Amino acid sequence: MKSIRDLFPKTTLLAKAAVVLLMTLKVSDASAQTVTNIVLWDTGAHFGVQVEPGDRVGWKAVPTDLLTFEANPPKASSDPGYYGLEYSFKGDAVVENQKILAIFWAAKGKIVLYSKSPPGTALEILELNPVPASPADLVLIRNAADEVAVQLAFHDAGKSALTVAFDRTQVITVSPSGGLTHFTIAAPFEYAVIPSFVGDDLIYGPEEISSNSICLPSENLLLGLLKGEATELMMTWPKGKQKVQLGLAQGTGSVPAIGSVDFENDGQCFYLAPLAAPGIWHRETLIATNLEKDVAIAWKKPFAARWKTQLSEEAGRTTYVFRPTKGEIWRGVAGSYDYPVWFDGDQAYYHLSKKVPPKGESLIYFLEGQGTPAAILTPADILKETLGRPTADSILDIPGRKLRTHHRRGGDGVHRACTCGCTEAIQAVFEAHEEAERKDEIKGDLEDMVYFVHAHVNRINEYQRFAEDLIRDLGSKKAAAPELAEYIEGLEQIVARIPQECAVQQQNMKSFEYADELVQRTLALTAKKDPDNLKAYMELLKDWRAMGGAQDYVLAQCHIVTRKLAQEAGYSCAARPNAVALSQEIRARARQCLRNPDGYEIWADY
Repeated sequence: MKSIRDLFPKTTLLAKAAVVLLMTLKVSDASAQTVTNIVLWDTGAHFGVQVEPGDRVGWKAVPTDLLTFEANPPKASSDPGYYGLEYSFKGDAVVENQKILAIFWAAKGKIVLYSKSPPGTALEILELNPVPASPADLVLIRNAADEVAVQLAFHDAGKSALTVAFDRTQVITVSPSGGLTHFTIAAPFEYAVIPSFVGDDLIYGPEEISSNSICLPSENLLLGLLKGEATELMMTWPKGKQKVQLGLAQGTGSVPAIGSVDFENDGQCFYLAPLAAPGIWHRETLIATNLEKDVAIAWKKPFAARWKTQLSEEAGRTTYVFRPTKGEIWRGVAGSYDYPVWFDGDQAYYHLSKKVPPKGESLIYFLEGQGTPAAILTPADILKETLGRPTADSILDIPGRKLRTHHRRGGDGVHRACTCGCTEAIQAVFEAHEEAERKDEIKGDLEDMVYFVHAHVNRINEYQRFAEDLIRDLGSKKAAAPELAEYIEGLEQIVARIPQECAVQQQNMKSFEYADELVQRTLALTAKKDPDNLKAYMELLKDWRAMGGAQDYVLAQCHIVTRKLAQEAGYSCAARPNAVALSQEIRARARQCLRNPDGYEIWADY
């Protein structure tokens, strides 16, 4: 018998085993049965106008070996004439494991998915509706080896079908056939997140709702944060020409809400995975009166993970990972400030300031593990296991999240390798009046500083080339597609800030020749001891730091602008279906430019 790996080659089995929790269920014959890993039920009668997972009267477990139904099972097992026996459902099908329960509602041609967290409950998470909907027959594809696959064979002329596969985890494989290409995934969404592991995630909520539907860049994964802050829905799909929109529903009062994901699957399979735990995500309203205060919030992390949020900074949104302790941070443009989010044990703290103001809401969620218990799947785990390592690695882009070095000699040179750090190291030599004896040491420190300057300027030049190429290409696209003019012009205004910032600061940033001149003037002071050397050096120090400071500022601005461009390209296509493809292209180009930032742009692995 084929395994699910054979039936769905793009599906990889999850390496992490689910925690085995025994749950006693009441069945029709009043006998006690247990759900160990995965069970397929036949409800005995079809559901009518509604489904009720708590009423199990009439449900029968479908055995993995259908020959147990025969009068003499051992004899039937020895006779190939019995092989290939098909199972006929008397009612609807239900697939259940320790995490989830899924009802195949034949009369409606849909699947209703429930979470079993906390144990003993059944909380409806979503409905998976093919479009157009029609009644279906149920076909058992597989029920063996902790794997169950059931097919909805629809009553339509095209003979479309939907095969949905489960194992003992919460990951579900959805494989359409027969021309079935459109689905609605209805769920009580509060927010939808498009993760971006280089740059900032796109977060869609009530503030982004401006039309009847929201068009999203199709970037292979979507994380839904569901009402109640105890459930998330992870959705992934392979590379292709899929289309994703958020459908709206009536929210609280007159405020609209996200009611569904409308998904065109490009004829390919896709994957759904509900994640459930109390406090698995949290929405914190930021209060202006908490400015410049350490504030402990009511939410505490439910388990160890790489928890993150986005906060306002420099008229944009910046991603902050919760740090293990309180501390300060220095960033170009913003300068020094208290890092705004951290944990003390499990307790979450905020410290917001004029540089990172308490504006709007802060969503706390996680995508990756960090000391996470093995039984808990992260969205990154699901990405790897559903799309495979090569595709997942290109999305997670671990190499692209590493900071580039500006240290010429690594750990052997000046450790604080910047114009401030290097000039400070040299200053100590002059203050000790040892500049003549330690001339070679000063020369090495100067070379470290020049290397840093070159690294900074080369990185700024990368941003300038990115901006020049994009401005040129956007002009061509605007001429070819006038209907996108408004969308493109908004992006042009953002990216144009890169050459503008460079032009304004060009005189202050100086040149490589200027840096070489400062080197020679500094080295000249080491030729002999002179009481005035320190004073002369301190004047040179000002020149070094003025040049370096201007470069720091421009580099950080280039980074901020490029991240802003990536964000706006995603948000601004929400009401423009014809702009989605261009949005994806611009975001991909921005991510490529943002790879391997310098430490003066952002911290590592943001």
